[in-house]
Amino acid sequence: MAKQAQFEELARQLSAVGAVKRDLGRILPPECPTGSAAVLTLLGRHGSMRMSKLAELLAVDMSVTSRHVAHVAERGWIERSADPADKRSRILRLTPAGEATLVDLSRRSTELLAERLGDWSDEEVDQLIRLMTRLRDSFGDCRATAPHPRPAVGTAPAPGAPKATAEAGDKATVASAARAPTAVLEPTTTRTPA
Repeated sequence: MAKQAQFEELARQLSAVGAVKRDLGRILPPECPTGSAAVLTLLGRHGSMRMSKLAELLAVDMSVTSRHVAHVAERGWIERSADPADKRSRILRLTPAGEATLVDLSRRSTELLAERLGDWSDEEVDQLIRLMTRLRDSFGDCRATAPHPRPAVGTAPAPGAPKATAEAGDKATVASAARAPTAVLEPTTTRTPA
């Protein structure tokens, strides 16, 4: 079992992931903010879907999802058609222009990662992928679980509850950042290996 100091250092390092996400966000074209990139990424990965499913995968409410969908639809990157099973619902699907935009986003993020990790060995990159995948699996689906209750100041945590640390604020920031979608650091969903 890792020691408390190791977990504290890990929390500090995870808070730095925000800098990586910001860099990845900077390479997006101005007409494709991170929310739009997330919509395209999820439609590219999962195929056509209802708006309610997209909102679930994005882990945001329907009003936010609607704004993202309106943005990409205005640019011709997706089409919305009536759901044959429920005429009140719409099915979202990528258009050829959306697929081309998604290819461009993937190229941009891949090039940035290749540049920044150019001095890493293939084994180091593979190890990072394995460990990040395991980290995500350890946290599970953030939409399905309630946050851990925090003990009142000066009280002992309940048996089996995670210990509070000075980095509690950092952990909250990391958890929030993990839910913020981008083209590369996707929303919190279970990923199937390519």
